[in-house]
Amino acid sequence: MTPLAIIIAIVVLVLLTGLRIAQEYQRGVVFRLGRYVGQRGPGLYWIIPLGIERAVTIDIRTRTVSAEQQETITRDSVTVKLNAVVWYRITDAAKSVIAVVDAPSAVYQLALTSLRNSIGQHDLDEVLQERDKINGLLRQNIAGSTVAWGVEVERFEMKDVELPEAMQEVMAMQAQAIREKRARIIKAEAELEASKKLADAAQQMANNPVAVELRRMQMVTEVGAENNSTTVLMIPSDFVSLAKSFSDYLRERTSSDSPPKS
Repeated sequence: MTPLAIIIAIVVLVLLTGLRIAQEYQRGVVFRLGRYVGQRGPGLYWIIPLGIERAVTIDIRTRTVSAEQQETITRDSVTVKLNAVVWYRITDAAKSVIAVVDAPSAVYQLALTSLRNSIGQHDLDEVLQERDKINGLLRQNIAGSTVAWGVEVERFEMKDVELPEAMQEVMAMQAQAIREKRARIIKAEAELEASKKLADAAQQMANNPVAVELRRMQMVTEVGAENNSTTVLMIPSDFVSLAKSFSDYLRERTSSDSPPKS
């Protein structure tokens, strides 16, 4: 092999060492002699070998990070323990390399700080009942800071809220008191509605005496349908007076028709 062929082979091998492959979810950030010159990929690309150009491969897929449990104090001085999850992705590979040393670590630490600060600005009831609102605030608090790093925070949500046992007992007592209050209100409203209905029924019966008699007969039928040994029959007081008068009349007539004693 001639020296020229050897030189050509060496040059070809050196040039081949500059070949790089970036997957569909990767981007190559290329630096030439320490200066940023652009992005490469996805697919096959080439950089100048021998250390003249250097490529840093960045994954642009969405990442899920579970924040460690944080113990913080709410605005109403209640100590709670929180777990949260952050979803983010790199939208600008160059900024994620140039603007920050370690983008994933920076996002994680920022999320922890934002979580503690946001919970400290809300009462315990808001933390438990308005999670969607607080999750939106958490995302807004860190989204502005991560734009300069080429990172987009897609979601930031609280996963679990752990309360002290004493606070859990107090909340259980409060919930029970609220349920008892609702039950009493419902019962009072039912009694009020029933009294109005009874007043309307009494007014209708007062205007139509026949309705009273029909109601009495209906009650007698209902009592007889229960197969009781004793049946109670309610009759108007006028019937009692009439029956007494009729009994007196019969007694007088019987006394007048009987023959006198000798």
